[in-house]
Amino acid sequence: MLLATTTPTGAVVLGVAVFLASAVEMVEALTIVLAVGVTRGWRSALEGVAVALLVLAALVAAFGPALVHWVPLSALRLVVGALLLVFGLQWLRKAILRAAGLKAKHDEDAIYAEHVAELAGGPEPASGRDATAFTVAFKGVFLEGLEVVVIVITLGTTSHRLGLAAAAAGAAAIVVCAVGLVVHRQLSGVPENAMKMGVGLMLVSFGTFWSAEGVHVVWPGSELAIPVLVAWYGLVAWLLVAALGRRGAGYRAARATAAGGPAHV
Repeated sequence: MLLATTTPTGAVVLGVAVFLASAVEMVEALTIVLAVGVTRGWRSALEGVAVALLVLAALVAAFGPALVHWVPLSALRLVVGALLLVFGLQWLRKAILRAAGLKAKHDEDAIYAEHVAELAGGPEPASGRDATAFTVAFKGVFLEGLEVVVIVITLGTTSHRLGLAAAAAGAAAIVVCAVGLVVHRQLSGVPENAMKMGVGLMLVSFGTFWSAEGVHVVWPGSELAIPVLVAWYGLVAWLLVAALGRRGAGYRAARATAAGGPAHV
């Protein structure tokens, strides 16, 4: 019999992880939807968003319960833990490089302007509905939302908290939409890299925890070990940012000196 864990700490960390991951992806989707709505009209853009959200919700409803009922818990946690480690390390690597100044941060305002320029040059719709607006909005929300679906299903099913994970993702979508209505074209003010750093830390921590449980490792304190893992990986990430930041500053100074210009660090 599969027993769901009930530690409040694990539920809080899971909810925060899903919320932040969903918020990051929804910010990127919002950039596309705003560009489509402003340039091509809101009716078809919002219809594309609604259809994409329905498809994503159907994927969660179809695959989430099936995994819970048909896959053994130990095997599920081992596979999901490995998957979360892959996801988390990718997010964490990019966030660390951006925080250290070795990789350019996302400029959502520039991305927004680029989408507006592309869409403004498209053909005008012959009827009331704009197929271009619908398609671009649908693809933007669906493709960004697919990663959210994977995170919701993996985190929710492995912890037997699929409802909590889905609710956290829904709450993130609502919050991002509300914020989007306020900030509109000032999306660069969203601390996206800090959010990605937090999500990466949580996904890597969950991945470590469940991969170990999948091979029957017993953690001291059960799910209370998850915040400890988050803190540990956070310390490692901070040390890496500091070390890479110094190395990057030295590299830029050396290049500037070799070019005969001032060392902008």
